[in-house]
Amino acid sequence: MSETPPPAASAEQKWTEIEHLPEWDEEFYHVYTAKKHGKWTMLKTLRPELKDDPKFMDMIEKEFDVRYNLAHPAIVMINDFEDVPGLGRCIITDDVYGDSLRKLIDEKRVTNKHIDRLCTQMVSALDYIQANHIVHHPVRAERVIFTQNIENLKLIDVGFDQREHLTPADAAEDIYNYGLILTEALDAAADAPAHLRKVAEKCTNPNPASRYKDIQSLKLALDNRKPNRLLLLVIAFLVLMIILLTWLNSPWAPKHPDNLASATSTTLTITDP
Repeated sequence: MSETPPPAASAEQKWTEIEHLPEWDEEFYHVYTAKKHGKWTMLKTLRPELKDDPKFMDMIEKEFDVRYNLAHPAIVMINDFEDVPGLGRCIITDDVYGDSLRKLIDEKRVTNKHIDRLCTQMVSALDYIQANHIVHHPVRAERVIFTQNIENLKLIDVGFDQREHLTPADAAEDIYNYGLILTEALDAAADAPAHLRKVAEKCTNPNPASRYKDIQSLKLALDNRKPNRLLLLVIAFLVLMIILLTWLNSPWAPKHPDNLASATSTTLTITDP
């Protein structure tokens, strides 16, 4: 006789230790931490006054659809979209327990490790977001999280729509807001590479045309280096080789000795009586 399978856990049993995180709340959402089947997750749900508004209900569903397929180590991943007792319909994400950059700045606890993460992991995440044409709210220090212990950077609230193409203005805005974040972090850090201050100033130039033209240019500036010199040397070498080959196959190229001997022999044969 086969054993009767155990009953499925009720919603109340599945979700435990639900706790509101006011400092992580967003404009239209409340954010919670909770355990799902004993595993820590985070929940994002519409504020109570918006839950019955069809416009906002469509908004949270669209955000789930846009973000569900995103996969980047510096972006909080979405796992599910379901009803949670007492909260209603929620976007379920990975747990990212840690401190926001805003909190670290306010408490003057920004270290060079945090600065390095901003210059590498955050820029990589912005590059990924732009490559996938994700429309998002302006990046802010409140939306940048450093995980506990390891202190890896995670971006939350990274998109609510997707377009076929992003405009140059979208890229310029990302670079500007990144510059604002970097400036605040540098102000709160005890010691940081001096060249980063100049990078932040260029990012926040009032004239968009004077900022870095794209994320790749920003990356090079953060690395404190100019475009790859080795690549330029390789290109120059190839150009010289093309010029040389063109010249060798032209009428002005020197004759090969074998060709000269053949030409001389032919001439002698023709002129010999």
